[in-house]
Amino acid sequence: MQKAVRIHPKDNVAVALMPLVKGETLTLGDVSVTLIEDIEQGHKIALVDIPENTNIIKYGMVIGHTIAPVAAGSHVHVQNIKTNLGSVLEYSYNPERFEQPAAEHRTFQGFVRKDGTVGIRNEIWIIPTVGCVNNIVQKLEMLARPLITGSIDAIHAFTHPYGCSQMGGDQENTRRILGNLIRHPNAGGVLILGLGCENSNIDVLKPYIGDYDPERIRFVVAQKEEDEIAACMAQLEDLVKIVSKDERTECPASKLRVGLKCGGSDGLSGITANPVVGRFSDLLVADGGTTVLCEVPEMFGAEVALMNRAKDEAIFKKTVDLINNFKEYFTANHQTIYENPSPGNKAGGISTLEDKSNGCVQKSGSAMVSDVLEYGERLTSNGLNLLSTPGNDLVAATAEAAAGCQMVLFTTGRGTPFATAVPTVKIATNSRLANNKKNWIDLNAGRAIEDSSIEEVGEELYDLVIATANGKKCRSEEAGYHDIAIFKQGVTL
Repeated sequence: MQKAVRIHPKDNVAVALMPLVKGETLTLGDVSVTLIEDIEQGHKIALVDIPENTNIIKYGMVIGHTIAPVAAGSHVHVQNIKTNLGSVLEYSYNPERFEQPAAEHRTFQGFVRKDGTVGIRNEIWIIPTVGCVNNIVQKLEMLARPLITGSIDAIHAFTHPYGCSQMGGDQENTRRILGNLIRHPNAGGVLILGLGCENSNIDVLKPYIGDYDPERIRFVVAQKEEDEIAACMAQLEDLVKIVSKDERTECPASKLRVGLKCGGSDGLSGITANPVVGRFSDLLVADGGTTVLCEVPEMFGAEVALMNRAKDEAIFKKTVDLINNFKEYFTANHQTIYENPSPGNKAGGISTLEDKSNGCVQKSGSAMVSDVLEYGERLTSNGLNLLSTPGNDLVAATAEAAAGCQMVLFTTGRGTPFATAVPTVKIATNSRLANNKKNWIDLNAGRAIEDSSIEEVGEELYDLVIATANGKKCRSEEAGYHDIAIFKQGVTL
């Protein structure tokens, strides 16, 4: 295994692929450098002497500038570099197109719903309209488990603290996300429990659900029932009789919609796991399927590459709005736009937001951007989509599920057990994490720099996606983890 990598010929830094010690000499192409200090895995090494106020180049892109002279062989990190990024910018459209892989014409076994969408799970979901009834839906999930039979995979309750005491956009967010989840194809049946006096009561929520199958979507208002538990259990028992008879049928991969998300990034994220996911994304798009890249703050500094891959000028303009609107959200709340890398990111080798973003957008592969969605919107276009969300793991992944994604691929260099409403597949950036947290990790992308390649592990990931779509449980499902979070931006009454 090589000890370090220079990602792009223009780079003036390399990334350590394993812990390195002072005095070691690295030869990377036509550059040799001797380390003058220890370097941790995932962290950057200066390949040449870099004067103060000089751009640092990684991925062939500028990721910041030096704030002090940096000697060749030394550690390049937060102590000696700083972001170059500023506020709202103007952009021009310079279309770029990249060669794409050939279609593989894959298929999977899914549950075809009446509206033509396809689920990869056949679950019954219990969704509260308001946080006041959270304890009830949690109790219902527990009471309903013995009812699981036939083709039913699980019965899940999804709690949240909202639906009342919200104003404006926050209330709208709650209604849109809940309405979209209620129509999700992974749910063969849904029970919606309302309190009765909340702002987002069932009658208010119904227009956000749209046309629905009353046989499979049921409603109970707790304040109208003498015994709301008994009323809900009667509805669940009826749903079980219907949903348990659903069968999987062969479907083309073009019916798959997969969310792309990362969390707890490290210095290997943009070298292993994210490019592996990007390769998968290109393969699925070539088969007519759909992938969704979210986390707008983690596009800052890498947005031009996405803009230039827009399929036309209209999508380019939507991408510009996506970026600048989110920047304005930060400034409207008196927050610094580019103060993003977390302590865990920095410990893993990420120094600036440009460093993180240029690694994050690797998940999008190289396909053109077919559409851009606002938060709470549903997918309408196949291909690579961009979705407006914050970087928060659960908020962003929930939005991907609500947009219609049947699963989420989650890359991580630090590890996390969380899962959203749909199967959440964890992909480790490094073998240490994959071996240490086998109960969390579904795929080790660290192998891409050890005994394999990005292309080979990307194909393995496509195999895993198809297996998951066919019913194979990911680690988070085996553990019983499932959760949702809705984006809150404003006042709580």
